[in-house]
Amino acid sequence: MQLIILTILALLAFAGNSLLCRIALYETNIDPVSFTTIRLVSGALCLLFIVYLVKRQSLIYSQKSWRSALWLFVYAICFSLSYIGLSAGTGALILFATVQLTMLSMSWWKGDRFSKPQWLGFVMAWLGLVYLFLPGVTAPPLTSAMLMIGSGIAWALYTLRGQQGGDPTQTTALNFIYSIPFALVLSIAGLSNANLDAFGVIYAVLSGAITSGVGYAIWYAVLPSMKASTAASLQLSVPVIAAIAGVVLLDEILTLRLSIASISILGGVGIVLYFRQKKTV
Repeated sequence: MQLIILTILALLAFAGNSLLCRIALYETNIDPVSFTTIRLVSGALCLLFIVYLVKRQSLIYSQKSWRSALWLFVYAICFSLSYIGLSAGTGALILFATVQLTMLSMSWWKGDRFSKPQWLGFVMAWLGLVYLFLPGVTAPPLTSAMLMIGSGIAWALYTLRGQQGGDPTQTTALNFIYSIPFALVLSIAGLSNANLDAFGVIYAVLSGAITSGVGYAIWYAVLPSMKASTAASLQLSVPVIAAIAGVVLLDEILTLRLSIASISILGGVGIVLYFRQKKTV
């Protein structure tokens, strides 16, 4: 029961990132760069608290964290910039689809050959993403969508680097710390366009400390207790949670296009993961 509760909390935190970013950039005057910087700093402080005071550990600094930190920063800034024009559900779906399809493509490139059902699911997921982008009244803004795709690719590369070993909470804390200089440089460069808003800052802190810092810590705590395929399958729920929450909390519209694309993308990825699990049994 404890594992189930912690897993649900982690998934809610992941979906919460989309909601908090969308609310901040839609309902307050904070700019995306400031939001990203505050989010990364808050996440770093929260993870440092967890490492030093909760886990009673010391950080072991490594030069390897700089490249991971760069991918983390690219993910975070593209994520924030994209939500100027995307709904919470659409943004989460594009992000999730890009992350999963990028990781599956790289897995295939490295020799993990797909079965026929897996190819069916893979193509089904890609077609769902293409359908989402087709011109029309309900199509997401192209610039925002491309930024979210960039965010998804960066997160996939960041995740793949994170599979190289080490304590995940410590590694994530270091990556957040090392990402701060990148964010500060961009903040200084765009200082003339900076705009802080009290509620926007609060949302950024919550996104960094709670839905990122605490969320990642919880996820890494439960991850050893489940198979990789199970963990990947559970993440299928994140775009759905974000879409439902967006409708309930932000009065966003759940369009027919988004519904069809979600079924195609999530169903396709689910098929690939299901038959991958069967191959390993």
